[in-house]
Amino acid sequence: MAQFGKILNKVFGAGAFILTDMLSNMMRLFLSLTLLLFIFSGHSQQLVLPGDHPDPSVVKIGNEYWAVGTTSNWFPAFPIYRSSDLVNWKPAGHVFTKLPGWADYYLWAPEITYDNGKVYMYYTAHKKGGNLCIAAAVADKPEGPYKDLGPLMCQDHGSIDAFPMRDENGKLYMIWKEDGNSVGKPTPIWAAEMKEDRTALTGEKKELFRGDAAWEKGLVEGVSIIRQNEYFYAFYAAAACCGKSCSYGTGIARARNLLGPWEKYPGNPVLAANMEWKCPGHGTPVKKDGKHYFLYHAYSTSTGAYGGRQGLLNEFEFTPDGWLRFLNGNDYGKTVKTQKTVDRFSDQQLSGNWHWSIFQHVQYKIANNTLKLSALPSASGAYVGQSVLAGNYFAEVTVQKNSTSQAGLALIGDDKNILYAVVDGNAIRLIQVKKNEAQVIAEEKIGQPANVKVRAQVKNNTEVTFAYSEDGVKFHVLNSTTTDISYLPPWDRAVRVGLVSKGPVEKAAFFKDFILVNEPTGNEQFAIGNTAPSRPSR
Repeated sequence: MAQFGKILNKVFGAGAFILTDMLSNMMRLFLSLTLLLFIFSGHSQQLVLPGDHPDPSVVKIGNEYWAVGTTSNWFPAFPIYRSSDLVNWKPAGHVFTKLPGWADYYLWAPEITYDNGKVYMYYTAHKKGGNLCIAAAVADKPEGPYKDLGPLMCQDHGSIDAFPMRDENGKLYMIWKEDGNSVGKPTPIWAAEMKEDRTALTGEKKELFRGDAAWEKGLVEGVSIIRQNEYFYAFYAAAACCGKSCSYGTGIARARNLLGPWEKYPGNPVLAANMEWKCPGHGTPVKKDGKHYFLYHAYSTSTGAYGGRQGLLNEFEFTPDGWLRFLNGNDYGKTVKTQKTVDRFSDQQLSGNWHWSIFQHVQYKIANNTLKLSALPSASGAYVGQSVLAGNYFAEVTVQKNSTSQAGLALIGDDKNILYAVVDGNAIRLIQVKKNEAQVIAEEKIGQPANVKVRAQVKNNTEVTFAYSEDGVKFHVLNSTTTDISYLPPWDRAVRVGLVSKGPVEKAAFFKDFILVNEPTGNEQFAIGNTAPSRPSR
């Protein structure tokens, strides 16, 4: 640029310095914009499993791909999805609609695999009277039904994140993490030979590697392994997985033999936070049309812990130096976005979108396009919920006048943290349950028993306004000041929106026409149009 300025000076004289300075600034701006564009496009990934789908696992069986994800303390456990392209997924049931007899809660990290004509599901659960264990289940078809085979390993500090792999000689091994971080200890990744019927581990366990790099913060987990040419490659997650202060990232390690020695990639983490997604990790590699992909989870930077860990897809390729790199594409196929969900309760069973607490004995019945939800007397009542897919959304349901319990609409964290607006006789109340303590924060009188529409609008993930209507046309705001739900999401789960029925167990709520709209626009925003301010109590 300096030499170019000298030439301009000879041609244009002193004015050339101004022209040179302008060109120099334009060049800097161009280079800055180019760099920003590279950074932005170079760190994109494609969202393929929106909503709360932690620890996704995927396998190809026949001409289809099958995926599962963590449910933790939601039930039924482990939703199953099927796809022909890895991008668009359809629900295909659940692994467990009844808890395995040995387990009581924390159903984590399902790993779906296919071997010798059988589908195996490896998973983590808390053992009754014990700690976390890894276990296996088997089915003839990926959609089940699955037969539980029981625990495989239950260490004192807990055993989680099971992944099966055959070594270079074809021997079957189980890979897992010892959950030492739960008691302030290291988190080694172990391997042990496993029986072909998947009912037990045999022989001595051997450590593969542990969290010894600074960015890993003493914690490695969620290992999945692929073999390519002369190496085994381990994808692993490290640091803090979950919640508002997560620091997760993805690393790569390799070994010529399954039992090691293992070496970690010097450039780890290979996946880290960017402008759109944070805390990426815990997934499974899969091959499609000769290309390699990684299905894993991350938090959206726009919804964070409130929207949960969502399923992303990223292509990777092997490099000449014996490692691999992610291509960070964001167009692996056109996806169909679910902006609006409408449930008319037309089937005998709730759709796979609905989940409830693993600690509750939830009873329901569907008939005549009406959901009957039996009540529970706890502070939270009985509830069922669905994942939210945006930071701004609204939900609506019609509470039938024949309800005998307190019945309404809820924003759900867990059994001890929930916010709901319930119709109770000739009143509607907004009740906040925080750390199992209930408080009425708004109440209005309503007329004679009628079918009441209850609505909730959420803005910016945490600001909630409830409204209700006795005639289905004119709505009244229940809480004139928005209610904050930042306290709701548990450390490992997202907020749900759903229905609640509170009272003695012989009472019940009756619902019709549940609607959930993500990113509402125009006349879908109930806070305008037919919604009126809260009215004086009658």
